[in-house]
Amino acid sequence: MCTEFLPPILIKQTMATLKELLEQRRTLEAQIADARKTETADAIAKVRSLVADFGLTADEVFNTKPAKAKSSAGSKVAVKYLDPVTGNSWTGRGKAPLWIAGKDRSQYLIK
Repeated sequence: MCTEFLPPILIKQTMATLKELLEQRRTLEAQIADARKTETADAIAKVRSLVADFGLTADEVFNTKPAKAKSSAGSKVAVKYLDPVTGNSWTGRGKAPLWIAGKDRSQYLIK
């Protein structure tokens, strides 16, 4: 709004003070809280009515069964071989480490 052509008294009437704006905000926040409380109660009543009408269980409504684990490329593999001297381990996948390469692996096999 361009105020340069308005008389000072009109400018003062059209522009709200900080105190007035803060009071408006408090009023709006209270109205929002009341509306949320009322609408939430209405929504809960509707949901309860539908659950009762259809005889639904919480598992059916919210699908609370645990999801199946998906295998991922970075999943851990159990250690299969252990060097008793150094404590180094190897899963048996990929290139063999130097401590087991070319040796009889049965002596390092974890039982």
